[in-house]
Amino acid sequence: MALIVDLDNLTRGTEVVFDTTNKTIQLIKIGNLDDDGVTLQALYSFCKNRWKLDSDLIKFPFPLISITEQKYEFVNGWTPLDPTTINLIRYAGFAIKDSVTGLSTEEYMGFVTLGSMSSDSQVYYQQSSTGSATDIILTGAVNQCVKIYGDASHGLIDYRNFFKCFVRKQGKLYDQSELSAIGQATVTYQVYSFPLGNSDDLKITHDDTVMLTEPYSGMLIEYFEVNQPKLIGGISYDFNIIISCNGGSKEQVYEFVQYKLRQDADIDSGLGTVIGLTANSLCKFVGSTLIGSQGVFLDNISATDINTIELYDVTNTKRTYPYVAAGVISFNENLIADLSAVYRVYYANNFGTSNAVILKDNDGVDISGNINGQSSISFTFDYDGSSLGGRTPGTDFDVVCVCIGLSTAQYIKTQSTIKRTNANSISMVASLERNFINV
Repeated sequence: MALIVDLDNLTRGTEVVFDTTNKTIQLIKIGNLDDDGVTLQALYSFCKNRWKLDSDLIKFPFPLISITEQKYEFVNGWTPLDPTTINLIRYAGFAIKDSVTGLSTEEYMGFVTLGSMSSDSQVYYQQSSTGSATDIILTGAVNQCVKIYGDASHGLIDYRNFFKCFVRKQGKLYDQSELSAIGQATVTYQVYSFPLGNSDDLKITHDDTVMLTEPYSGMLIEYFEVNQPKLIGGISYDFNIIISCNGGSKEQVYEFVQYKLRQDADIDSGLGTVIGLTANSLCKFVGSTLIGSQGVFLDNISATDINTIELYDVTNTKRTYPYVAAGVISFNENLIADLSAVYRVYYANNFGTSNAVILKDNDGVDISGNINGQSSISFTFDYDGSSLGGRTPGTDFDVVCVCIGLSTAQYIKTQSTIKRTNANSISMVASLERNFINV
C-alpha cells in the first residue's frame, strides 16, 4: 500500500476507531492502512468530515486543532489511543493539551530524514548528551513521531533542547545529524527534517569477524580530558582522542573505527566511558586521503600511509606530516641464506671515504642492520625535512646500499635514487661465496 494522504482512504470503524466514552482515536493497520501510515492532515480532515456527517460524533467537542498542515493539538480531552496509533502518524508533530489548563501534557515532534538510504538501514536517535540510543520503529528513511515532552503524569521528560540521529550499517557510509545541522537550538511539536543518508562504503572490505584478528585486535581508542601533545614534523600539537593503530594501514584503521562506532558498549580504552553507537565520527575518507575528526590523532599508523592522512588538532587546525618517502630493500637467496649477512645504506656523495654517513629513517634510526633471513626490509625517510648528509630537503638524492655475508654471500654494492614516492626499491643481488673459510 502507500502513505494515506486522502480522507477518502479512511473508514470509521476500520482504519479509524473513535471512542467517545474515553475520548480516544485509534489507528488500526487494516484495510487501506499499513506501516506506511497516514498524514495527520488526512486524519484531521477525516475527523472533520465524520463530525459533520455522524450525528453521534457532533455531540462531542472536536478533538483536534490544526495550527499548520504539520502541527496539531489534541484538545477537549481527546488523545491518541496507544503507541501503535502514534507510530502510524506521518508528516506531523502534535501536542496533547490538558482540557482544563490548556497546557501540554505530552508533545511529539515529527522526525523526517532527507537523503537516500537503503531500506534495511536502522536509524536511531539520542535525546540527551549522555542518553542511550533509541531505534526508529521501521528501517530505512524515517517519518515518525518522537516524544519530546511529558508532564509529571506522563513520565516527566523534557527533550526539547537536544536531538541527534545516526545511521550506521556495516558496509555503508555512516551519517549523523543534530539540531545545529538544521539551524535549530530547540524543538517543538512540528516536523523537523534532518539530512541523513547512506550509500555503499567502498573502503569497507571485511566483515566483523576479521576485527578479532591482527592488526585490528591490537588497535585501541582512548579519549582524554587533558590534551595530549603529539609531534608532527617535529612540532608539538594538542589532541584529545588517540587511536593506537598497531601499525595498520589507513584502510584497516578506518574499518576498525567504523566497527567500534557500531558497538552498544564502551569503546574508550582509558578511564572514561564512551558508547560507540552515540560517539561522534572519528575519521573519514575523501578520495584516498584519511581525514581525522577534530582532536583525533592516529598513532603508529603504517609509515607508507603517512603522506595520505590529514589530522586536525583540538583547535580544528589541519596538521599534516612532512612528506615521508618509503621503500623496500630486497635481498637474493645468497643474502637470505647467510645468517651473518648485514646491510647498510649510505649517502652516495661521500661513500668510499671515512666520512661516509649512514642514512637515517623517518624516526632518526640508522637504515642498517642484520638481514636475519628476511627477503626484504622496508624503510622510511623524511623526504621534506632531513638535511643530513648535506642533502637539500625536498629533493631526490642518491644512496649506496652495501651488503656482505660470510658463508654464502659476497660483498655487493648498489647505487639507487631516493625519490618522492612510497615505491622506492633497492635490489641487492650478491654473488655466491665459494671461498670463505673460518677454521
